[in-house]
This record gives sequence, C-alpha cells and structure tokens, in this order.
Amino acid sequence: MKANLKQLKKSRFYSEEFKREIVKDFESGRFSVLQLKKLHSISDLAIYLWIHKFSTFNEKGSRVVEKKNSSSEKLKKLEARVKELEGIVGRKQISIDYLEKIIKIASDELNVDIKKNPIRYNLLVSKKQIKNKL
Repeated sequence: MKANLKQLKKSRFYSEEFKREIVKDFESGRFSVLQLKKLHSISDLAIYLWIHKFSTFNEKGSRVVEKKNSSSEKLKKLEARVKELEGIVGRKQISIDYLEKIIKIASDELNVDIKKNPIRYNLLVSKKQIKNKL
C-alpha cells in the first residue's frame, strides 16, 4: 500500500522582502546565483525571475549595456588598417610600374619583346655575355 503513495511536493512561498534581499545580495556582488541557490536551497530559476522582477538595473527606461570594444574604436582601427593597406598597394604598384619600364627599355635595346619571349631574351643575354667575354 505504501508503494502506491506518491510523495507530495511541498511548495514554499517567500515574502517579497526576502526576494528583494536575495536580489540585493546578488547585485552587490557578494554572492553569485549559484552561491545563493546553495545557501538558501532555492532554485536558480526562481532567483533569476526575482532578479528580473526586482532588480534596480532592470527599471523601465534604463538599460545597462557594457561593451568591450565600442563601434567607434573598431571603426577607427579599421580605417587605419585600410589606410595602411592602401599604402602597401601603392608601393607595390610603383614597383610594378618600375619593373615594366625596365622591361620596356630592355626590349627596345635588344629589339625583342621580352614579355612575350622570356626564354629567347635569356638566350640573347647569355649570347651577348659570351661575346663580351671573348
């Protein structure tokens, strides 16, 4: 007969003053939700609901927002990075233009299109070097 009896769940009711005291302890930073849960044998869900209901940080019209990196700082860093990369691209373009000019001058002197025939250019240069050594 005793096996069929279900254990009745006991409900506990807490006063508003007690709930506010729990929220105050949490907000002051003295206790975490987990510590309050163990200390008072209260479910963490109940504590979170009380924090939502009684917290001074949860008043209408005010919101506490904490950001590690504000968007303006992030924007400034990104703009600085863009400027740095534009400088790198500019220097690379100058280098490319310089090398293309050298290739053009060499092509005009040797009467060979070096861009289209790089192997032939190497052969011509090596032949000239051999003649110059003789």
